[in-house]
Amino acid sequence: MVYEVVDNSIDEALAGFCSVITVKIGGDNTVTITDDGRGIPTDTHMLSGKPALEIVMTKLHAGGKFDNKTYKVSGGLHGVGVSVVNALSEWLEVKVRRDGKVYYQRYEKGVPKTEMKVIGDADETGTEISFKADGGIFENIDFTFDVLANRLRELAFLNRGIEIVLKDERVNKEKYFKYDGGIVSFVEKLNANKEVLHEKPIFLTNTKEAVSVEIAMQYSTSFSETIYTFVNSINTIEGGTHLSGFKAALTRSLNDYARDNNILKNGASLTGEDCREGLTCVINVQIPDPQFEGQTKMKLGNSNVRGIVESMVTQSLGEFLEENPSIARKIIEKASVASQAREAARKARELTRRKNVLESSALPGKLADCSNKDPSKSEVFIVEGDSAGGSAKQARDRHTQAVLPLRGKILNVEKARIDKIFKNKEIFALITAIGTGIGNEFDVSKARYHKIIIMTDADVDGAHIRTLLLTFFYRYMKHLIDAGYIYIAQPPLYKLKKGKTERYAFNEEQRKRIGEELGPNYSVQRYKGLGEMNPDQLWETTMNPEYRKLMKVTSEDAVAADEIFTILMGEKVEPRKEFIKTHAASVTVLDI
Repeated sequence: MVYEVVDNSIDEALAGFCSVITVKIGGDNTVTITDDGRGIPTDTHMLSGKPALEIVMTKLHAGGKFDNKTYKVSGGLHGVGVSVVNALSEWLEVKVRRDGKVYYQRYEKGVPKTEMKVIGDADETGTEISFKADGGIFENIDFTFDVLANRLRELAFLNRGIEIVLKDERVNKEKYFKYDGGIVSFVEKLNANKEVLHEKPIFLTNTKEAVSVEIAMQYSTSFSETIYTFVNSINTIEGGTHLSGFKAALTRSLNDYARDNNILKNGASLTGEDCREGLTCVINVQIPDPQFEGQTKMKLGNSNVRGIVESMVTQSLGEFLEENPSIARKIIEKASVASQAREAARKARELTRRKNVLESSALPGKLADCSNKDPSKSEVFIVEGDSAGGSAKQARDRHTQAVLPLRGKILNVEKARIDKIFKNKEIFALITAIGTGIGNEFDVSKARYHKIIIMTDADVDGAHIRTLLLTFFYRYMKHLIDAGYIYIAQPPLYKLKKGKTERYAFNEEQRKRIGEELGPNYSVQRYKGLGEMNPDQLWETTMNPEYRKLMKVTSEDAVAADEIFTILMGEKVEPRKEFIKTHAASVTVLDI
């Protein structure tokens, strides 16, 4: 609902009439969106005799984005407009500053409750829409600050120079977004804590057949690729023709340059994955009539866009590489090393596969699998160490619960190439047990479990192992997170005992409350590890689906998630030091 209203303001910005958008969440979850655009038209509609404002607020497809005259391109993905937001609201109020006056109208459940009326004079122009989502339609009308911040930040990056303010009166929080560098600033932010190969992002732009293309890209020494694609300010998370055009052109351009300058040996060539290792890229396309496809309507389908992007990148990037030979050589040398690592990884994979076939079992020996073969009813617990693994194997429900013990801390994949990842026994066991593969081979439909539960000790080492595992999942199996398959178990921190009564506490607050309920002379055991629990205690507190607490891992703000993994697990020490200094005061349990 917020996006739909903000999209209208963005359309005004794209047309050159709006420079400031403010989104305010009120204490009771009302939302007010204000812009300084031209204001929704208020003159009388010829056919109905009603104000144009009322038509826009109550009729589908009545807005300016459907006639191709008001806006050349439009960001409204669904095109349903503000009328549907109105229909889904308990109440909605609109104020329009236009023609020197302030016009006002109120609606309840989409129906006008007042006539449009003039309530004052105005020096400026713009629109203000306030609404409260209908609690009778939505189970939950709580807005998530981080989700809104992520989208508004994207919009500010994609529409350079526009000022977007997000205020949350519930927690007295505010964020301000304005990026004069546009998507170049976006790439710089994404790479802020990485060691970059070239100081300034490469910026390519062109317009052809009414399709406008902007691409900003920069390589770093990291091993993962980060590519965001947008069409008319919509995040096309499934990619599409613009992304495939870019990928094809990038691979061809780097191979052509390497061949022409004799950089690669023995006629070798680079694959697309090699060319994208360490790449951070933002692709922003403006199209008059975008066609979306895919399950979530987040994949661009316009076939002509692939050719437009491909020819533009081939030409512009080719020119850039010729004009900047030192940068070109760094990029190709990195891709070449990636190619060698990928080949080593392929050999390691094949060797392991052959070994597994000989041993007649493709699953890792340490995996205690469940008997149920339906992934939607199966779950795997990833536990640290043989001690906890032993307890978990005894505690589990063998029909639906598998256990995979890992020895020690897995490799930090943020600092390792793919060949090192495949040589790491613990990670290889993890990949094999889950069944989806990684990289080009990844297929989420092959997941053997729909609940992959990280179950580590409630101490510093456990937290570190959990972070290493989350880094791996985020960088190499992110679709598992998007599908909602990754969880974190919540084992208790304390056992409180008085006589024959035993109670478990999952945090300090619970410990105090339970202690008060038990009264004097109770004993407290602080669990440092899962191995300290008997199998029946582990089942009762952490593994039993009836009583356990699981935390689902989600990625509501992709930019922030990418940034935090880079800070915590990347090469640079300084950002990590800053992070620790900033957050040290908020640590509640320090395990030393």
